[in-house]
Amino acid sequence: MDAQSRGRADEVDPADQWVLNPQTGNYELRLNPSGTQSSPSTGAPSRRSSAPGRSGSSSRREREVPGQRDNRRGADGSDSLQDDASAAGRRKRKPKASRKKKVLLWTGGVMGFVLVAGSAGAYLLYQHFNNNLNTVDVGDAGNKNATSDGPVNILIIGTDKRTGKGNEGYGDKGSEGHADTNILFHVSKDRTNATALSIPRDLVTNIPECPTKQKDGSTKTVPGESNVRFNTSLGQEGRDPGCTMRTVKALTGLDVDHFMMADFNAVKELSTAVGGVKVCLAKPVNDPKSHLKLPAGISKIQGEQALAFVRTRHSFGNESDLDRIKQQQQFLGSMMRQMKSDSTLSSPTKVFSLANAATKALTVDSGIGSIKKLTSLAQDLSKVDLKNVTFATVPVIDNPADGKVHKTVVVDPTKAPQVFSMMKADISFTEVKKKENAAKDAQAALLKGTRAAPSAVRVQVLNGGAQPGSASKTLLWLQNSKGVLKSDNGGNAPAKLADTTLVYAPNQADQARELADLMGLPASALKPGTKDAVGRAPMELTLGADFKGAGIPIAAPSKAPEGIQKVEADKSVCAK
Repeated sequence: MDAQSRGRADEVDPADQWVLNPQTGNYELRLNPSGTQSSPSTGAPSRRSSAPGRSGSSSRREREVPGQRDNRRGADGSDSLQDDASAAGRRKRKPKASRKKKVLLWTGGVMGFVLVAGSAGAYLLYQHFNNNLNTVDVGDAGNKNATSDGPVNILIIGTDKRTGKGNEGYGDKGSEGHADTNILFHVSKDRTNATALSIPRDLVTNIPECPTKQKDGSTKTVPGESNVRFNTSLGQEGRDPGCTMRTVKALTGLDVDHFMMADFNAVKELSTAVGGVKVCLAKPVNDPKSHLKLPAGISKIQGEQALAFVRTRHSFGNESDLDRIKQQQQFLGSMMRQMKSDSTLSSPTKVFSLANAATKALTVDSGIGSIKKLTSLAQDLSKVDLKNVTFATVPVIDNPADGKVHKTVVVDPTKAPQVFSMMKADISFTEVKKKENAAKDAQAALLKGTRAAPSAVRVQVLNGGAQPGSASKTLLWLQNSKGVLKSDNGGNAPAKLADTTLVYAPNQADQARELADLMGLPASALKPGTKDAVGRAPMELTLGADFKGAGIPIAAPSKAPEGIQKVEADKSVCAK
């Protein structure tokens, strides 16, 4: 702003034109803070329009923007900008609004910026950011209409595609790219908590068939594959990010609404734009493969050094991808804290640089492929406090098929379903007690009342998306183990369901409560009707895709399984 106040607008960084209005607490674009400006060559007054990537034009008419109020003195000792209050008597100033509340934060990889509606400069800036974005149409793999009415799931993909200046030397420069870093960012319906779940690239899983949009507008279906590494869900055989989104849904049971994808440049540019990211090391590191060289203790890294930190596999732990995930989570948590710090939010230059770097580095789905849509999403997600954001990793075990040479992993059959269930039920990994009590209260309200004897329970069991044979196995379990003799097999349901449901009439509520207790059904599974059942009509139990087996509770656990890897975003952890 110093250059601008001296009348040298040609030396002003576009970001420096965003200043805080103390009256409103908002950042505003100051295109012409001192009225007319003198041309350096002629001294004649001129008007300048400045926007990133655009040159000024004397023919473009601009809306007048009031100058910034300033207490600094001009060269002659007079006030350089008259305060309105000095002319009309001293007015009582309103307290300044919190900068943290006024700046939009783009959680999960997108940064905040502020636009002034109506000004030509703001329009050009908006267009500049908009033109930065790359988009991909993923068809029905995403949810273009995802709103603030429900939970939001965003898949963040870090690809190893070697694009951009200076990245040619990293690995195979001819690679189509893989889904090497994958984080499913789940934000709860009430926006009180979020879970960033890392999915190992070497996880062996099934990739479903995937319709992909071609450049000519046609659609090509890429066949699915079984027992392959997760990272091949992108780039291989022509798979796009929509294929990775479908793979995540098949793996976790969670719908993926949007994706954000970045390559090596994102790490370098964003870490530089934020002014460096603090990381902590328990020991000094000198890795010739990643070129990471850092002392023990806390260091601030950016650019090539930041990229080396998130790429190194030979500096920490047992040199596996699982240990690399831990340091990547440490880096991302630290970057999020830096973005929300006063030193970032109070700097228009940093705010602009972050927004510019983020929009350049990101590829997103068409559902959020505009600055307007991204800003709306950012406003929604910024409600989550960092202390309630948890980084975790899908629980895995060594792949038995590898023998003694452990190269890949598979999901832990006991712990992984519990983690997925907690995310689907919006149960926080941090505020466990609060969520646990709320869940108990909700279930108690629905299930409060008498229970029928198991012998009085009438139910028809249908398969609506569970494993084949689940209905018959559940029926045998109910009859032989629980004494629910008035039960029968209804075969396949008319449609597949994601969640198991129990539909019952008001006069069957006591039967529903008993069956819910026996089956371990959550309150959300119970669907009461409005009319009483007539005669011996049974309740209808439809086993959905969330059904794990007879006798295994469907209700999500109230706390994370013991021993899973997790760290809270507001806490610093030293890499070992």
